[in-house]
Amino acid sequence: MSRLWGGRFASAQDPHFLSFQNSLGFDRRLWREDIAGSAAWARALEGAGVLSKGEREKLERALDELGRELARDAHAFDGAPDEDVHSFVERKLGERVGDLAKKLHTGRSRNDQVATDLKLWLKGALYRLDANCTELMAALVALAERSVDVALPGYTHLQRAQPISAAHHALAYVEMLARDRERLADACDRLDACPLGSGALAGTAWPIDRAKLADDLGFTRGPTRNSLDAVADRDHAIEAVFAATLVCTHLSRLAEDWIFFATQEAGFLELSEDVSTGSSLMPQKKNPDALELVRGKCGRVLGHLVGLVTTLKGLPLAYDKDLQEDKEALFDALDTAAACLAVTALAVRGARWRAERCAAAAASSYQNSTDLADLLVAAGVPFRSAHERAGAAVRRALELGCELEALPAAERARLVPELAALDLARELSTARVLARRAVVGGTAPSAVRAELKRWNKELALHAAQAPVTTPR
Repeated sequence: MSRLWGGRFASAQDPHFLSFQNSLGFDRRLWREDIAGSAAWARALEGAGVLSKGEREKLERALDELGRELARDAHAFDGAPDEDVHSFVERKLGERVGDLAKKLHTGRSRNDQVATDLKLWLKGALYRLDANCTELMAALVALAERSVDVALPGYTHLQRAQPISAAHHALAYVEMLARDRERLADACDRLDACPLGSGALAGTAWPIDRAKLADDLGFTRGPTRNSLDAVADRDHAIEAVFAATLVCTHLSRLAEDWIFFATQEAGFLELSEDVSTGSSLMPQKKNPDALELVRGKCGRVLGHLVGLVTTLKGLPLAYDKDLQEDKEALFDALDTAAACLAVTALAVRGARWRAERCAAAAASSYQNSTDLADLLVAAGVPFRSAHERAGAAVRRALELGCELEALPAAERARLVPELAALDLARELSTARVLARRAVVGGTAPSAVRAELKRWNKELALHAAQAPVTTPR
C-alpha cells in the first residue's frame, strides 16, 4: 500500500525492514485515542479555515462510524497492511470519505499525533490502575477488620522481634498503596498538557487555537509550551512505569511475607485454593503460585523502567524512531501491574489467619523483652541499664528453657527485684504488650481500630467521588 511518507522514495522498502519497523501490532490499542484526536483536529482545522463546516461534519461522522465498527470487530486489525494505527485510521477514513481524508492531516505530524494519543491513553490507564489499587486496599481493610485481635510475630532481619496485630500488618500495605495512588495521580496531573499542534518538531504553520484544542480533548493543563519538548518528551511514560514499578515492589513484598506465612514452618496463614496450585509429582503440595508470580513479575516491570530510561537517555531532540520502543514497555508494564493487583486482591479476599498458631508464635521467643525493660524503666531504672538487665533475663530464660514470664520466683527476685509486686505473667502477656502500643500508628487493637475507621471513611469517600467512566 502507499505509505504516508512515500512521495520522496522511488523504490520500495525491504519487506524485512518493514516488518521490523511496523508498529500496528502493538499501537493498535491506541485507536480510540487516535480517532478522538483526529475528530478534535478536524474541529481545530475548521476553526483555522482549512476545513468547511460540511467537511468537518463529514469527517466527524466517518470517524464516529469507524470507531463504532472497531468497537464491534475485535479482528478489524488482523492482516491490515498499515504500518501503524495512524495509517490504519487514515486509510479506513479514506475508504469512507475519499480524498477529504487527506485534508485531515494538514498541519499535523505523526509525531504530535502519537504523543497526543499516548497521553490520552495513559490518562485512562492510570485511572484504571488507581481503581485496581483501591480494590486491593479495600480487600486488605476488610481482612484487617477480621483480624484486629489476631496476634502475629513481627519481624526485623527476619527474626522474631515484637508481637503485632495481623490487622496492623495488613494496614501497612494499605499505607503503601495509598502512596502509590498519590504517585499515579501526580503522574496523571503532570502529563495533562496537549501536544497536538506541535507538528513534527517546530509547531504547526496553521492558525490553530491550541488552547481550545487542548480543552476539547480534556487536557486540564492546556497546550504544551515547547514543540520540541512536546514531541520528544516521554517523561510521562517513564513516570507511569516508575509508579507501576513501586506498586509491584510493594506487592512483591506482600507476596514474600505471605509466602513465608503460608509455609508449614510458619503456618500462620491459609491461602485459598483458587489462588494455589499443586504438584505434578507430589500429591500433598499446595503451592502459593499466585503470590510467587506476583513477586516474579515485579522484575519484569522494573526491567521495562530501566529499558525506557536507557532508551531516552541518549536521544537528541526532537523525535527519533527509538521512541517507538516506549509503547510495548509502557503497555506491558501497566498491564502487568494491573494483573498483579487483581490477583493479589483475590489472594487477600480468600486468605485466613490461623489465629491459634499465630498467637503461640507471638507469645514465644522473648518478643516481650522490650516490655520487661520498659517495666523496669517505669520502676525508675535508666533505660540502658534496664535494657542490659532485660537481656540478662533473656539469657537466663534461655538457659532454663522457659519464657521470661515463666522465670522462677528466685530468678525474678535476683534479676528484676524492682518488679516483685507485679504480676509478670499478666504484664508480659501478648495482649498487654499489644495494648501498650496505643499511639497513633501503633499496633494496639485500639489504635488499629481507629485506623480502620479512618480507612473505611477514606475508601467510602473515594467510591462516592469516583467518576462513572474513565477520562478520555
